[in-house]
Amino acid sequence: MSQTSGNLYIIAAPSGGGKTSLVKALLKQDKNIEVSISHTSRSIRPGEENGVHYHFVTAEQFQQLKHHNEFVEFAEVFGNFYGTSKTTLNQQLNRGADVVLEIDWQGAQQIRQLFHDVCSIFILPPSREELLRRLRARSQDSEEVIARRTQEAVTEMSHFAEFDYLIFNDNFDLALSQLHAIFIARRQRLSQQQVMNQALINSLLA
Repeated sequence: MSQTSGNLYIIAAPSGGGKTSLVKALLKQDKNIEVSISHTSRSIRPGEENGVHYHFVTAEQFQQLKHHNEFVEFAEVFGNFYGTSKTTLNQQLNRGADVVLEIDWQGAQQIRQLFHDVCSIFILPPSREELLRRLRARSQDSEEVIARRTQEAVTEMSHFAEFDYLIFNDNFDLALSQLHAIFIARRQRLSQQQVMNQALINSLLA
């Protein structure tokens, strides 16, 4: 499988790394960036909408989609399944959008095997203490769950070196600026500019 007109990005981070907030702010800044909406078997949370935050399906439905090779990547996280739809992703790329996959290191490894030009970005918290503070500030999980998420976060962070870019999310505005700069710079690559501006280039060289 090869990438088409759009650019594909992986953004990964441990729980509490601030990935969701950064991506949400990024989408407000740049209308050419879209997020691939994953399928998940986990329960819907307060404030979430089906088809907006995730495509919520049962575990049985997820396994059926997986059996029909519908996912370009999938993973099990905390007993729930997550997967990226092949059909939806290709539709977004064909429109020329910059598409963000918010996935973990396991999904990133699967995507790299299919999309060789994918750009991967890892977001780290400024310290273990801040990571734990953010997890507790959510007020959603018990101490037992927080302890498990902290251990999972350490495992996730140990894979940072597999990514192309590394951002430390200490100052939110700075981290957002750094993240957006990666998207802007990649749009200026020769291969993409030649396709987008071939007529202009031809007129300049005529």
